Amino acid sequence: MIYRPPTLADIIATLDVERRGEHEFLATQLDNPAHHIVGGHIAGQALMAASRTAPGRTPHSAHVYYIRAGDARYPVELHVDVARDGGTLSTRQVTARQDGQILLEALVSLTVAFDSVEHQVAMPDVPDPDSLVPVQEQLADYADEHGGHWVRPGPFEKRYIDTPPRLAQEKPEPPSHMRMWWRPADTVPDDPVLHAGLLAYLSGTTMTEAALAMRRETPISTFNALIDHALWFHRPVNMSDWVLSDQFSPSGIAGRGLTTSTMYNRSGELVCIATQELYFGRG
Repeated sequence: MIYRPPTLADIIATLDVERRGEHEFLATQLDNPAHHIVGGHIAGQALMAASRTAPGRTPHSAHVYYIRAGDARYPVELHVDVARDGGTLSTRQVTARQDGQILLEALVSLTVAFDSVEHQVAMPDVPDPDSLVPVQEQLADYADEHGGHWVRPGPFEKRYIDTPPRLAQEKPEPPSHMRMWWRPADTVPDDPVLHAGLLAYLSGTTMTEAALAMRRETPISTFNALIDHALWFHRPVNMSDWVLSDQFSPSGIAGRGLTTSTMYNRSGELVCIATQELYFGRG
C-alpha cells in the first residue's frame, strides 16, 4: 500500500477534536508507515480541546510534555481539567491517554485581548517570500531519493532563506540559523484557535530541522522524538499568509537537541516564540 501524506484538509479535520462530554474529547490521529503519533499534531489537538472549554478566549501559551509514544492507527482520549478562570486568564490541564496510558500532559493558558504598552524584537532583514523558490525546486537534484520525499507537495508551502537540512549535509559548516517562510497550501477557515493549532502542528516538525542540521542529519535519516514543546502566542497568527520562522539550535547534549523559533507575520509583527527539545536514539 502506497503511503499518502496528510493533506491540509486532513490536518484541519483532525484538529477539530470530537467533544464527548463537558471535559472529554476524542482526537483522531494521522496514520503513517511507522504508526507514530506526530508530536506537533497531538499538541495542536490538546490546544484545541483546552480552548473549547474556555469560549471567547484564545491561547497565549502552551507547555507540553510528551510522555510516551502512541499508535496513530487509533484515536486518543483528551481530558481537560479546569485549573482556573480569572478576569483575563484561564488555565487548563490536558491529559492525553490511549489504552489507559498517558501519552501527553499539557498546560494551556488562554486570555482575552486588551490594550496595553507593547514592545517586541524586530524581525530580521530577510528576503521577501515571493523572491524565493519553493523548497521542491531547491531540492530538485534529489528528486529520486526516498521515493521523491524531498519534492513531494505537502500541506504547507516552504521557502528556505538558509540551507535546508538535506543540503546542509553537504556543507563544510552547518547553518547557524534555519530561517524559512511557510504558509498553508490552501485556504484555512477563519478561526483564531484553529490557526494557533496549525502553528503548533507545524512548529513541531519544522523546528526539529535546526537541531538535525547541526548533526548533519535530516528528518528521515535518523530516529528522533519530541520530549517537550512550549509555545507563547504573542498575537493572533494569520495562517492564510506567509509566516517567517527564525529558528536555531543552541544546544545538542546527551542525545538531546534543543531548538527555538521566533515567528513573525509578513508585516513584521511578532506572533509566536516556541522552544522544543527532541531526543535522538531508540524509543
